[in-house]
Amino acid sequence: MECPSCKAIVLDGNKFCVECGELLPVECPSCKHPNSPRAKFCGGCGSRLNVGASTACVEVPATAAQATVLTSQSAERRQVTVMFSDLVGSTALATRLDPEDLHDVINAYHTCVADAVGAFSGFVAKYMGDGVLIYFGYPRAHEDDAERAVRAALAIIEAVCSLKAPGHAPGRLQVRVGIATGLVVIGDLIGAGEAQERGIVGETPNLAARMQALAEPDAVVIEPQTRSILGNLFEYRDLGKVQVKGFAQAVQAFQVIGLSAIDSRFEALHSTDLTPLVGRDEETRLLLRRWEKAKSGSGQVVLISGEAGIGKSRMAAAILRRIGEEPHTRLRYFCSPHHVDSAFYPIIHQLERAAAFQRDDDARSKVDKLDALLSRATATPEDRRLIADLLLLRDIGRYPEVRLSPPQRKQRTIDALLRQLDGLSRQQPVVHIFEDIHWIDPTSFEALDRTVELIRQLPVLLLMTFRPEFDPPWVGQPHVTMMALRRLEQGDVSALVETIAGNAVLPPEVVSEIVERTDGVPLFVEELTKAVVEAGFDGLEAANTLSRLPARTIPATLHASLMGRLDRLGQAKELAQIGAAIGREFPYDLLAAVASLSEPALRAGVNQLVASGLVFGRGAPPEASYLFKHALLQDAAYGTLLRRNRQELHARIAEALEQRFPERVVREPEVLGRHFSEAQRPDRATGYWLKAGKKSAESSANLEAIRHLSRALESVRKLPESPERDRQELTIQSTIGTPLIAVYGYAGAETGVAFERARILGERLGDAGALLATLSGQWAFHFVRGDHDMMRQLADEARRTSAQMADEALQLAGYRVAGLNAIYFGRFVEARSAFETILRIYDASRHRPQPVHYIHDPKFYALAYLPVIYWILGYPEQARRWQAKAFDYATELNQATLTTHVKIYGGAGLDELRSDMSAVRVHAEAIVDLADQHNLRYFRLSGLILRGWTMAQAGAGEEGLALMRRSCTERLAMGVSWYQSRYLCMLAATFLQQHRPDEGLAALEEARELGVRTDEHMWEAELRRVEGELQQMQGAPSSEVERHFQEALAIARDQEARSFELRAAISLARLWRDEGSRPDAGRVLLASIYNEFTEGFDTPDLMEAKRLLDTL
Repeated sequence: MECPSCKAIVLDGNKFCVECGELLPVECPSCKHPNSPRAKFCGGCGSRLNVGASTACVEVPATAAQATVLTSQSAERRQVTVMFSDLVGSTALATRLDPEDLHDVINAYHTCVADAVGAFSGFVAKYMGDGVLIYFGYPRAHEDDAERAVRAALAIIEAVCSLKAPGHAPGRLQVRVGIATGLVVIGDLIGAGEAQERGIVGETPNLAARMQALAEPDAVVIEPQTRSILGNLFEYRDLGKVQVKGFAQAVQAFQVIGLSAIDSRFEALHSTDLTPLVGRDEETRLLLRRWEKAKSGSGQVVLISGEAGIGKSRMAAAILRRIGEEPHTRLRYFCSPHHVDSAFYPIIHQLERAAAFQRDDDARSKVDKLDALLSRATATPEDRRLIADLLLLRDIGRYPEVRLSPPQRKQRTIDALLRQLDGLSRQQPVVHIFEDIHWIDPTSFEALDRTVELIRQLPVLLLMTFRPEFDPPWVGQPHVTMMALRRLEQGDVSALVETIAGNAVLPPEVVSEIVERTDGVPLFVEELTKAVVEAGFDGLEAANTLSRLPARTIPATLHASLMGRLDRLGQAKELAQIGAAIGREFPYDLLAAVASLSEPALRAGVNQLVASGLVFGRGAPPEASYLFKHALLQDAAYGTLLRRNRQELHARIAEALEQRFPERVVREPEVLGRHFSEAQRPDRATGYWLKAGKKSAESSANLEAIRHLSRALESVRKLPESPERDRQELTIQSTIGTPLIAVYGYAGAETGVAFERARILGERLGDAGALLATLSGQWAFHFVRGDHDMMRQLADEARRTSAQMADEALQLAGYRVAGLNAIYFGRFVEARSAFETILRIYDASRHRPQPVHYIHDPKFYALAYLPVIYWILGYPEQARRWQAKAFDYATELNQATLTTHVKIYGGAGLDELRSDMSAVRVHAEAIVDLADQHNLRYFRLSGLILRGWTMAQAGAGEEGLALMRRSCTERLAMGVSWYQSRYLCMLAATFLQQHRPDEGLAALEEARELGVRTDEHMWEAELRRVEGELQQMQGAPSSEVERHFQEALAIARDQEARSFELRAAISLARLWRDEGSRPDAGRVLLASIYNEFTEGFDTPDLMEAKRLLDTL
């Protein structure tokens, strides 16, 4: 015989599978038809089967000691629903009853509990006199353990109420039941002999006991976690928040009133508004086409298949919503996992719902309602009687009695139901939905099978939803369409996440994490997103988000479903746990190196994993590899391991990788870092995380580098304090600076913290070289932020430190700081001298840093800024040659961060000054593209400003100006002031072109305030000149306009900034000419400056000066 759960082959006669412990189907002794293990009657011939009660009791042992029959597993972490049932008034009974009578009462009570719990696959863990401790979700989990617990609790109350206290004890027996769901450690065998039981540790059992104490007699009370999982499957009474002994916070409590009137499990478990249907456009169009065909009288059947949570019910709900305004009749049937052996269950409940039966209706009221319902299809009296009998509405004297054998009654009842469908469809088209038919009872299946044939020539669209394990027999018929729902694409998942998150803005990294872990399954997406939002992960800074997001977050609503699939693996579950510790994908050879199994046992185990559908297999052992079907399945398998077992397992994996797979260690050092970290071996983990960080940084994988190096810092901080530990941390802090600069910029808070810590370590170790490097990094942080006092102080300190050392590489670093300092304060000749000194001394073989530190290469900085410096000093052609050299060197270094940097300053920075809009556009697009590819957020903003400028120059003024303004604001929010004055000046000049002087002057006022704070003077001459032009457009007095031009001229002369001097002279000469006041003075001024130029006479500024001179 083959086990239907795990597909293992077991001997005939076994009641349980020897691999997974699942109850096996029962063969009818009369017709040999296989039946559910709890079936009371054969689905093939109707014969009575006397197996249901006995197997139920076997599945749920009477004592915890008997649990070893089912499982010998050791302790594990898992989510369990715990129930406490307590017999009310047992102490009073003990005073009234003879001990033997009391024994009989307690025994009867225990039997009621065991039978009720067994019917719902619970586990009686312990009898405690008048109390019983019960687990749902252990030793076998089911996707609906919380629901099973509540159904069992209601069944216990009903069963105990039927018991009568013996002798003179008054009244009937009553119970109180409390239920709680949560994470526990469970499974250790404690005690001995008959006292042996499975221990459980955690707050959940205590909470369940407290809920039981709150319950009234014959009531069930649950806590919020269980209530959340159950949705609206039941009706509840909110008891409010109550202070519970042993718990610091008050706990919300709910009393379960009974089953809800909602028959659709999907609707009951999704009580809030349905999430938008995404990624299902093609399927929706197909269903609408089938609907159109059905309306024309050609009945259609659509079989909607898919794994749990893929959106089958959501698809059915969507089509109903789409055709909502069209005339049609809806018939909806819902199969239940708890009624797979209840004949006609979904049909009975559909009829009761359609007839609007109420709990307090008497039989005659129900018959009246049924008559009204059936009259819509003109049912015959016999049909009415058969359907009334189906609903247990007998002996009312309204319909003629129908005497039939059980098989005849079943067939005639199905005939009556089909005639109802036929009659309804002749009035208007019918949408007939049968959901979850993998749980259908045999009799309803027979009716459904005949329905498929009946509707061929009727205006009926029949939709059936089911999971892949159900094999529909109708595939291939001409009016039947198979629709297998696929997983959502990544873009659709991202859109769904954003919709579910609502007002909570999740950072892109968190959205990506959700996309990766949910594998396109809509239910997983919905539940994990809600769990993340509820945990408070909205609006976090990206740097900290992923480290705070729990790597193994499994929503409570999904936990039981995932664990149920794992528990069915039996012995192969251990391999799933090892594989989960290795990773989402795990190779056979590594699994073999870690698992303590023989080759035959290992191969049998992995074959069972693949056969279960939990993992995909690729290749054949020993070259095979395996992939968990869902990331959350991996998380669930991993989550069952106790902490100490996890640590031991990760250590074994890491050691196996080191010893047997050296090529993977080189290729993926982060894998070793992770395993040694999880094994609590920071001494081994630190080095691997550092290697991984360097490797990622060298390939401009900046976010990955930050994560790896952050993990290295976490590891090194766990080591005992020592000079060696400090040296390791110094290396890590110095290395992480590069990717931090790329992502958050020089001015990012994270960048500043890294360099500050590195400086402290350098001073502590007395390492002058490291100290200078970190001083340079700290100086860059304050340089970009515009903290001029700190900038000067650190520059002086760096200069003194480099002067004390004979190391040319360190001296070059000092020149780099000096050059940038000079350009910042408008000392352009001094800046040129410093940068050219670098180029004169620099020797790549001796001075070029390691790739991970290329961003600190002094030659790179010299080449990046010399183009702009040469243009400012009045050498536009030499500036172009320096630009070409800068591009060549960036190409040689081949790092995205450096290429982007050069394109911003030496590229677009020069070409914007040259008014070459087309060249700036090319640079801008390249900058944004590189920034998007490599997460260069700091540099991306500069690219967007440049893009906005080119858009405005090309005619898209409003859009371009808005982009410039928005990006400038975001730069300031990052703490960046470097080059901000230039961008504001460009913004103001663009407003000047648009004849919007007020807005241009506002931008310059912002630049002026920034200059006061930062003491930057690089663009001071240009800012004054543009302000004069804007004031002139605004109609300011000529004297005021002239004052600005004269100030610009004086500043440019003082800075020896000949190109700025030329621009100021052009503005001043034009003003004098237009006023007719001093045309000769304008000609003399402009000619004297123009004649100082020796090159670049075809550039826009010099050409404009020449044209103006010709008019003076």
